[in-house]
Amino acid sequence: MEKYAPQGRKVMANTLDRGFFMYQKEFEDKALEVLRSGWYVLGREVSSFEEEFAEYVGGKYCVGLASGLDALWIAFRILGIGAGDEVLVQANTYIASVMGITINGAVPVFVEPDEYYQLDASALEEKITDRTKAILVVHLYGQASNMDEIMRIAEKYHLRVVEDCAQSHGAKFRGQTTGTFGDIGCFSFYPSKNLGAFGDGGAIITNDEGIAREVRIFRNYGSEKRYYNKVVGANSRLDELQAGLLRVRLRHMDELEAQKREICEKYLSRLDGGKFLLPQIRGGATHIWHQFVIRSDRRDELMGYLEEKGIGTIIHYPIPPHLSEAYRFLGYGKGSFPVTERYADTVLSLPLFYGMEEEEQDYVIHWMNQF
Repeated sequence: MEKYAPQGRKVMANTLDRGFFMYQKEFEDKALEVLRSGWYVLGREVSSFEEEFAEYVGGKYCVGLASGLDALWIAFRILGIGAGDEVLVQANTYIASVMGITINGAVPVFVEPDEYYQLDASALEEKITDRTKAILVVHLYGQASNMDEIMRIAEKYHLRVVEDCAQSHGAKFRGQTTGTFGDIGCFSFYPSKNLGAFGDGGAIITNDEGIAREVRIFRNYGSEKRYYNKVVGANSRLDELQAGLLRVRLRHMDELEAQKREICEKYLSRLDGGKFLLPQIRGGATHIWHQFVIRSDRRDELMGYLEEKGIGTIIHYPIPPHLSEAYRFLGYGKGSFPVTERYADTVLSLPLFYGMEEEEQDYVIHWMNQF
């Protein structure tokens, strides 16, 4: 029997308006409150969000920034990592992770991922040289990385640790939240994130008061006091409106996380694991399901088939950073990182968003299993 898309509409890979409509009045009330306040940059909303997000993550200090990329490159700048320094980073990450390193003149040293799509901690030590200064851990797709082993290696070789938590708001490893293991945790609040704003936004989390103070100065033109500039900084401030709207969504994160977990548990239990490689969860780690990523040797064929059925999907990510045109100067070619390249050729993210209806998910599961 033919199964039709719910109410004849396409099932999008992601749709952001559902998350707005769930709390529409709260968002609209907060937006008006901020607009009527007459204070739009570095005011009460930002400072309140910084306190609330730090508490949510379990870190001592939060500094709001303009984007997740700014959080990354500013983190390395504040840590003094620059020209000629090497930073270990997984090869299958989004390119912004690598940009955070290279904007400072440092060199990314790529490490293959493990079966959970995270940095393979067992491959770290062989990459360490006398120029290695830091490890950038990316908690990809929403699952916490193997932080016990990564921190052990970092401590052994006296390396800084920066965590890219753009996709892992609230994910934990052995009860500790991502972003609080290393020197600095970097967060993005891009609208598609689990804790998403209505535009760009980012933040750093740190337990080091000195680092927090330096980032606060750096984000505001290097100024601690108006018109008195201590360093050559940047203009990277989370604005009042986005901070206020993030405060609204942050209040609902437990229920939103539970909703995504329920959707993904249904995917895991009902999708045909004989046809697709379903995501795995590492022991001791939690997954907040920023993306639900399957793998298939017939990925492109599957993607086209689902599109014909009115089901949207996304590849996260089709071109690894080492093969991108932007990083051609690093000198890598096809075959340099076979695990990463294999993932890039086979991964596919299924529809997953706040407010996804049961019949939409049933429709996706039906046609996936019919493939």
